Amino acid sequence: MSERLQPGDTAPAFTLPDADGNEISLADHKGRKVIVYFYPAALTPGCTKQACDFTDNLDVLAEAGYDVIGISPDKPEKLAKFREKESLKVTLVGDPDKKVLEAYGAFGEKKLYGKVVTGVIRSTVVVDEDGKVERALYNVKATGHVAKIIKDLGI
Repeated sequence: MSERLQPGDTAPAFTLPDADGNEISLADHKGRKVIVYFYPAALTPGCTKQACDFTDNLDVLAEAGYDVIGISPDKPEKLAKFREKESLKVTLVGDPDKKVLEAYGAFGEKKLYGKVVTGVIRSTVVVDEDGKVERALYNVKATGHVAKIIKDLGI
């Protein structure tokens, strides 16, 4: 079971392939705030809703100084299909070996339809300009989550 991050922790570094196979690193965003969100699977209803909400609010978040990166265990090919089908503008990266998901505490036991299963825990981590965790939210809902983040961050 992976440890959950706390405010003040150093955000684990990562370099993962995006939907086009390009390497995306957290370090590429140094000096900007980054909202890193973790979702179970591309092309599923809840994850689509969440990705579309982030896309719809991307300009508002960018103006406030935030970049957005979505991470799932999907391979780049599936992420590309997801991006095209839903016209997504957020940066989507794949973590098939789940090392980054585990480092961020976003993979482990969760309840699904009343049963305990092991999988991706829908989570959002806000990283500040210096690479420190500003907020770490776990077991978030797909619907309404982006609006809540915007409100909580005072944007």
